[in-house]
Amino acid sequence: MNKSGYVATIGIECHVQLKTTTKLFAGVDNDARDAEPNTLISPLCMGLPGTLPVLNVRALELAIKAGIALNSEIAKYSKFDRKHYFYPDSPLGYQITQFDQPTILGGVVSAPLLDGSSVDVRVHHAHLEADAGKSTHPIGKDYSLVDLNRAGTPLIEIVSEPDMHSGEEAKAYAHELYLLMRYADVSYANLFYGNMRFDVNVSVSKTAGLGTRTETKNLNSFRSVEKAVEYEIERQIAEIEAGNTITQETRGWDDAKQKTFSQRSKEDAHDYRYFPEPDIPPVVIDQDTVDSFKTAMPVMPGVLRGYMREVGVDRMSVEAILDYPELAWRWNEIRVHGTPTKVLKKIADWFANDVLTQLAENPDVDLTRLMKDSDTCLNAHELVRLAKMVEDSMLSSTAAKSIITSHWTDLYNVEAIAKEKDLLQVSDSGELEKIVEQIISENQKAAEDIRNGEMKAIGFMVGQVMKASMGKANPSVVQGLIKDMLSK
Repeated sequence: MNKSGYVATIGIECHVQLKTTTKLFAGVDNDARDAEPNTLISPLCMGLPGTLPVLNVRALELAIKAGIALNSEIAKYSKFDRKHYFYPDSPLGYQITQFDQPTILGGVVSAPLLDGSSVDVRVHHAHLEADAGKSTHPIGKDYSLVDLNRAGTPLIEIVSEPDMHSGEEAKAYAHELYLLMRYADVSYANLFYGNMRFDVNVSVSKTAGLGTRTETKNLNSFRSVEKAVEYEIERQIAEIEAGNTITQETRGWDDAKQKTFSQRSKEDAHDYRYFPEPDIPPVVIDQDTVDSFKTAMPVMPGVLRGYMREVGVDRMSVEAILDYPELAWRWNEIRVHGTPTKVLKKIADWFANDVLTQLAENPDVDLTRLMKDSDTCLNAHELVRLAKMVEDSMLSSTAAKSIITSHWTDLYNVEAIAKEKDLLQVSDSGELEKIVEQIISENQKAAEDIRNGEMKAIGFMVGQVMKASMGKANPSVVQGLIKDMLSK
């Protein structure tokens, strides 16, 4: 509840572009990321008379996978409808979508919050539809341009129930949807290219009933979802407190000014004059088909989050790793072989810190392709071996991190790499005794302090031995030797 006594209520509609090769109803290339405007189009995309849509079955299959990821029921019978509106980027004069009988029914998404709790957001439904084109408005010009490359791109629109009550909860839900769509492998989910876009509906009220809502459209980052919600909450409260009424409308988001702005009045369903699409037959999906997709689904982020937390991986590291499905799946691959908890935690630490640092410094690296094509990229067996070498004092933690940093794309043989880089720790007492004797003779004051029970000085002495051995001495062996020599 807001400090003014108002309760904010938020629902989100998320548009997810499906990663099909061709568009939803036309055999045209669906990847418009680097294409010149209006080069990936067909007569249907342009709304030319006499053209007929043909359903892309692959899009339907990806919608089923998305529904499973959302813990939804897949409708045995669904159909397509025409949603009428007139806008320059929609030459047909209508959008082919699903109105009252969508493919994906219900569902729930549990999204983690910063304090360790979570928000459960119910999904009302998700429907398949064809995207519109894209209008651009050149700065300083008195005209707009239309690019129809995106027209006909297959989407699912995930419609939540109004179960969120803050910007943080809205952001968390949007991010969890992003993870679910990536793990289900139904979308590239690249927010920069608009593969996922969020429309947020916000209302405030002091009563049990909902207030008048506004819809802020086409948000393309998790931060903008959070900030747009927070701004709308404050704006609507201020309007009501000033004695004004909230207008049901569509609003845009100005990221530079961090505020929403009015675009047009918000339509209701009857304004679109829905009716069944006459050129596409109804869709019938049998349970065996749904079950086969369920069996083939990978481990999803919520399950992996639980596995990592069970072995003590901290929350921030867990969320950082989950943003890279390949890393999370590799960690789980190691887990299922009965790997000890200490090793699992150490590998998670390498992933969350050293590997993610390398990915940040090498943004052109395609981790998905790299791990698919290379057996040595973050090889599971070698990662476990490296962690055990640290546990067995064959390597220092620093040395292990240097191996990860320099060889994460080609972790072919960690022992061989350690030898090549001269990183193996010296544990041979005979070899270390001479160094320890020398350090003691050079640091008589520290030696005397240790004899007198001031054990803090032993850390200094160990450090001097490590320095003299170029970091290769085993610290625990060195400490034992120092104590033995000074006790005689």
